[in-house]
Amino acid sequence: MFNSPHHKHPDFMRPRPGRPFQRGDFKYIILHFLKDKPSYGYEIMRGLQERFHSFYVPSPGSIYPTLQMLEEMGYITSVEEEGKKVYTITGPGQEFLDEHKECIKRMRNQMKDWCNPDNVDDISKTMGEFEKLAGLLRDNVRKADAAELNRIRQVLSSAYEEISKE
Repeated sequence: MFNSPHHKHPDFMRPRPGRPFQRGDFKYIILHFLKDKPSYGYEIMRGLQERFHSFYVPSPGSIYPTLQMLEEMGYITSVEEEGKKVYTITGPGQEFLDEHKECIKRMRNQMKDWCNPDNVDDISKTMGEFEKLAGLLRDNVRKADAAELNRIRQVLSSAYEEISKE
């Protein structure tokens, strides 16, 4: 599964802290998503964000090169519809996915460990509140004067200290 000799080192086999899967697994995730329905790139990003309960949000820099690679491998095709490329899994892509069911199973297990499924609703609500706060900060920080920025920093620092308490 791993072509590079570096990938045999255990550190390269572990998922990075920000994502629940190993290097090289993203192609399976995209193929698995596309087996349900043809989709365009942005739709894939949002669909995966939803599947990962917003704990992982794939970037265009990870989606589009992987889609291009999968298309070059013949595992997906694309057609232009209303100015968007719509990607569809091919027969060989489905066969490839079927041949790697163990990878999908492993990733599902890693995902369970990674996102704490027992609390996924509460976690999603908490992340939603965080996103609202981030939006508020984005809007208000640009307009704030030095005193207001100082107050915002104090509130954030206090929240950090409170949340990080054991």
